[in-house]
Amino acid sequence: MYINEKGTAENTYDAIVIGSGISGGWAAKELCEKGLKTLVLERGRMVKHIEDYTTATMHPWEFKHRGAIPQKIKDENPVISRCYAFNEATEHFFVKDTEHPYEQKKPFDWIRGYQVGGKSLLWARWTQRWSDLDFEANAKEGIAVDWPIRYKDIAPWYSYVEKFAGISGNKDGLSVIPDGEFLPPMEMNCLEKHVKQTLSKLYDDRHLVISRTANLTTQHNGRGPCQYRSLCSRGCPFGGYFSSNSSTLPAAEKTGNMTIRPFSVAQQIMYDKDSGKATGVRVIDTNTKEVLEYYAKILFVNAATLNSTLLLLNSKSDRFPNGMGNDSGELGHNLMDHNYNCKVEGEYEGFEDKYYSGRRPTGTYLARFRNFGKDQQKDFKRGYAYACGGSRAPFSEVSETAIGETLKTDLTQLGPWKFGFSGMGECLPYHENQVTLSKDKTDEWDIPLLEIDAEYKENETTMTKDMIQTAMEMLDKMKFKNIKDKKEMRNIGLNIHEMGTARMGRDPKTSVLNKNNQVWGAENVFVTDGASMTSSACQNPSLTYMALTARAADFAVGELKKMNL
Repeated sequence: MYINEKGTAENTYDAIVIGSGISGGWAAKELCEKGLKTLVLERGRMVKHIEDYTTATMHPWEFKHRGAIPQKIKDENPVISRCYAFNEATEHFFVKDTEHPYEQKKPFDWIRGYQVGGKSLLWARWTQRWSDLDFEANAKEGIAVDWPIRYKDIAPWYSYVEKFAGISGNKDGLSVIPDGEFLPPMEMNCLEKHVKQTLSKLYDDRHLVISRTANLTTQHNGRGPCQYRSLCSRGCPFGGYFSSNSSTLPAAEKTGNMTIRPFSVAQQIMYDKDSGKATGVRVIDTNTKEVLEYYAKILFVNAATLNSTLLLLNSKSDRFPNGMGNDSGELGHNLMDHNYNCKVEGEYEGFEDKYYSGRRPTGTYLARFRNFGKDQQKDFKRGYAYACGGSRAPFSEVSETAIGETLKTDLTQLGPWKFGFSGMGECLPYHENQVTLSKDKTDEWDIPLLEIDAEYKENETTMTKDMIQTAMEMLDKMKFKNIKDKKEMRNIGLNIHEMGTARMGRDPKTSVLNKNNQVWGAENVFVTDGASMTSSACQNPSLTYMALTARAADFAVGELKKMNL
């Protein structure tokens, strides 16, 4: 393989960040602001804030199919078509099934966004903190391995990233989701307020709160506020929600220390056995197929859980014959995704004279109460929360024969109020839920395809039954009518919270990363995205990725200054 002789000097940086999504953007910002010349590698195309949000202000009638995905595209992309955010206005931000194949040993829906900003352009923006209930669970139950950190270790970093990102929410005083640094909360509608009050009378452990969300209710750091359009996944020209494109990458660029290189697939992390450190990254230009090498003192791997793990598995050397950091044999194992296979809805008779204005881009949140406090279950471990919401259809069903005045009347009639519970269950870290490299299939850049072998198991299916039954019982006790189990049947992966496969731990014999997110045996390599997670909790994980990344970047720069890396 020919490498330019000048390459070492020309392609050397203080730090390299692989990936530009939620955690990669944070790594870039922190390292650049601390004075490091930083290269950000992104396998997809460039997406510039505002300029490249091509559908952000389009009206429904401006789309050829009024926002719907044609059946032909659905047939060609069965995996991505199952994603709630995939539509005619957002399809350019999603990886199509045929363009980047992978192998499924069992059904697994891998949802990806290959562009600068990654899935930070598409995420649902819910940002609940984790608590010690989550960081201590593995140790208390003897499951998998113990987290090497506790809430006190990450709490100040939660605050740090919240202050920059801009999180709207209310201080609710619930230990299961600790309070944070919040902008003013969004407001519940009349039915949600009614449900909150009714639940508090019926139960002493069930607390409905407005979801903490990375949407700005006030102008913040030159962005926003949110315009209540609820078109976030198209890209927000107002900067009304947190994304790498609107927030962290511009902050990194402002320092003059960031170089960003799109269309760059990281093939392998290079390792020097004499120094015991990684030296850089071998990259393939996605357009020209040219092979390039970039060098740095520290590397942050933030390609999103499964691609980060693929890169580590493919980074083989004499020191790491089974993949970088894989002395324990745990690399690729313990894959998790949240369990959202519960959706229950009921109709409420009342508030016929009430409605709401705007399209609030978030919902309400019923915090975990199972296996917490006085509630202890024998049938399953861990717990779940509910994403909830009250709404009213803008019109009732339209008669097929309606025309003229009848049609106008049908279209302007409001339907009944409805309230829904969507379960958000924790998934345990099972060793046998794993990803491996294909032995005989590669992509167009000669990188092995990823094989995914994972499923929900008995603990998750038992929890699902409880989520559904409990939601229906609550609606019934609150006097809702026409209560329905919506029969969710999601494959693992579709909830887009894939975690694990390069877990943190206390011992290199049982984990891939140490308490500072460093790879055991290559401690100038940091993994701070979802791959690093040791358990999944039931809260949304992205805020934790942000906090872990900022924490690790601070540690890395400190170690560099001490000449330890």
